[in-house]
Amino acid sequence: MRRLRRLVHLALFCPFSKGLQGRLPGLRVRYALLIWLSVLAGSWLVYVHYSSYAELCRGHVCRLVICEQYHKGIISGSVCRDMCDLHAVEWRTCLSSVPGQQVYSGFWQDKEVIIKCTVQEAPGTKARPDAAPRPELVLFNKPVRGTSVEEFRQMTFSFLKATLGDLPSLPALVGQVLAMADFNEDSRVSLAEAKSVWALLQRTEFLLLLALQGQGHTVRLLGHCGDLYLTESRPPGSAQATLLPAALLPLLPAALRHALQQWVGPAWPSRAKVAVGLLEFLEELFHGAYGTFYLCETTLATVRHTASYDFKMADLQQVAPEAAVRRFLQGRHCERSEDCTYGRDCRAPCDRLLRQCKGDLVQPNLAKACELLRGYLLPGAPAALRAELGRRLRTCTTLSGPASQVEARHALVLSHLKTLLWKEISHTKYS
Repeated sequence: MRRLRRLVHLALFCPFSKGLQGRLPGLRVRYALLIWLSVLAGSWLVYVHYSSYAELCRGHVCRLVICEQYHKGIISGSVCRDMCDLHAVEWRTCLSSVPGQQVYSGFWQDKEVIIKCTVQEAPGTKARPDAAPRPELVLFNKPVRGTSVEEFRQMTFSFLKATLGDLPSLPALVGQVLAMADFNEDSRVSLAEAKSVWALLQRTEFLLLLALQGQGHTVRLLGHCGDLYLTESRPPGSAQATLLPAALLPLLPAALRHALQQWVGPAWPSRAKVAVGLLEFLEELFHGAYGTFYLCETTLATVRHTASYDFKMADLQQVAPEAAVRRFLQGRHCERSEDCTYGRDCRAPCDRLLRQCKGDLVQPNLAKACELLRGYLLPGAPAALRAELGRRLRTCTTLSGPASQVEARHALVLSHLKTLLWKEISHTKYS
């Protein structure tokens, strides 16, 4: 019986064993090649990830440059001692999207903060992540020694006038700048303090945060050192979080996107409250105390809210003063309207005969915001309100033309839309 079983085993398996032995070298080569390719692909992905991270996240360069300038007595600020001597400013997650603008979450004085600084590069050179600080590239060259406080005040006034326009509110803003420069409240502005606050003024976002500080729709400034500054942490809630990740949005039908937003997003009254805050923010930008500002990139990613759904603008990098936009566009050579674009989407018409850009933008802030709100508010809106809300938003998105011509209509459309939303939620807990 044992011999019979052995014969059956040889008859059944030996042919396959010989075939397998014949193919084994080939299989080994294939497996080895597959493993080698996997290791190569994995190594490439790690390299690309590290390279992009190292390129974008260079907070150590910021700290080295700022602290070197501080220890030389060139700059000053309310955060300098904590960051450079006591090491009491903790840098956490890198949030940078471009190498020159370094953004980190952090921790300072028992609170979450956002840290922002610039990394200056030499013209025509590519930055190295491990590059040593180069003081000659840091623009702390104004004012010069011997400048009096009164001369610095006039210098600041002239700069703000050129940046924001000739406004009656400028003296008050100059006072804010000088008060921030005198962070130690010794009733004088040293050269290091003046150099620091002058460098900060060259950053449009800082200037806007300072100008819009009292309105409640932007994060608060907490301190600075040179041209590095700290703000309060971004609110945890994001309007974008109510949608799917941006990479998946184009893959889904609009109806499915709206349904998912309704299921996983906050209650509609919460979204309505965020929308009211956004409209109030647009009112601040449209002929506010410090002139008119343009939204030059409008996405839900920058729209954030507190736990109680109070609107906060997370990023002002793409908000620009009207005077700066006009100065950039007026008389600029163009062949088509795309050549007349400031930032991402602040676009002016191109005069085809003169081949020059005109100074007025084609689409106002409100029309851009209403395009966002159509996808954000209409899904899940109360049935009795949906038709009227849709009509108001469609009217809003058709606003176009020079600001001087649509000013009255702009204000009327914004007021009606805000009233419609507020009336719907004013009697609820969301008010």
